[in-house]
Amino acid sequence: MTKQILKAYKVRLYPNEDQQIFFAKSFGCSRFIWNKMLGDKIEHYKTTKTALNNTPAQYKKEFEWLKEVDSLALANVQQNLRAAYNTFFKQGTGFPNFKKKGVKDSYTTNNQKGTVAITANTVKLPKIGHITAKFSDKINGLIKSATISRTPSGKYFVSLLVETITKPLPKTQSNIGIDLGLTHFIVLSSGTKVANPKFLSKLQDKLTREQKILAKRREVAKADQRKLSESRNYQKQKLKVARVYEKITNRRRDFLHKLSFNIIKNHDVIAIEDLNIKGMVKNRKLAKAISDSSWSSFTTMLSYKAEWYGKTLVKIDRWYPSSKTCSNCNHLLTKAELPLSVRTWNCPNCLQKNDRDLNASINILHQGLILAKQSKTVGATGLA
Repeated sequence: MTKQILKAYKVRLYPNEDQQIFFAKSFGCSRFIWNKMLGDKIEHYKTTKTALNNTPAQYKKEFEWLKEVDSLALANVQQNLRAAYNTFFKQGTGFPNFKKKGVKDSYTTNNQKGTVAITANTVKLPKIGHITAKFSDKINGLIKSATISRTPSGKYFVSLLVETITKPLPKTQSNIGIDLGLTHFIVLSSGTKVANPKFLSKLQDKLTREQKILAKRREVAKADQRKLSESRNYQKQKLKVARVYEKITNRRRDFLHKLSFNIIKNHDVIAIEDLNIKGMVKNRKLAKAISDSSWSSFTTMLSYKAEWYGKTLVKIDRWYPSSKTCSNCNHLLTKAELPLSVRTWNCPNCLQKNDRDLNASINILHQGLILAKQSKTVGATGLA
């Protein structure tokens, strides 16, 4: 049975000089309208204690250059700002921030009757026409929107959101529990341990070296009383630093995509811990290692791929004592009996020798199967 989904395809763009100028204007206008609308909302609330319902259209009379870019790009800024406000007031997390030039430069436009389209080697966008592109995947389906972005290293990409159809993967009659870690990236209940690639650590020396050179060139520019934007040596070195970060990001993303798809393909029920990653990165000793592991991205990939391909992902409560419970007899140890430094332990009740991480993954699987069964029972009851 096929399923209709929304899938994003990332495509590399090779704009000419005029197209790059248009993109720069679009990034700038989107950033300006976000900052202007956000600033006005804040000032209006301080003065009146009421919300301001402002729109991009009301700013076009004063700032006529806003008319030079795609109007849908500005309309999407308004929607994104409204969504950010709603998230803040409903969930109490992350008040909208002002945007800075060069940090996540992007804008989003919508497909209206073919204004966004693709050919064999180009992507067509509103107000700019066809741009040379390189496709890594075949794109089938209805294009809903396009998000154009420029990386710090100067590369251009478009993310095409496509309404397409996917087929469920065959059932394997195999289920798996996953324990996330730092020594190993994941430990599976089958006994498989996937090594932590530590992409940041492997390139840390090179990154540190390039950052030191960048710092020196910053000091030279300041000593000469030159703006950093006008210092060619500083900008060249800034590009080198950006390329190192980009290499780390690309390698990590490729690893996570391949691993998550392999797990989804080979198992029907996947059980994983629902960790409080935001809270964990506040630990200064572990923050860099946790961020390098990208547990959050991995869990997100498992989640949407399971939905796409007809598999079941179950998240176990973060307080479930998976490490301290014996997977053979369910005997529970206290925190004092099993400190974090102890990696293997003998159960005092059944005498089974337990590998801490493997034992945790087996318990996660057991708990996940119970929750999956309960979920199916509730669903069947609801349908009855």
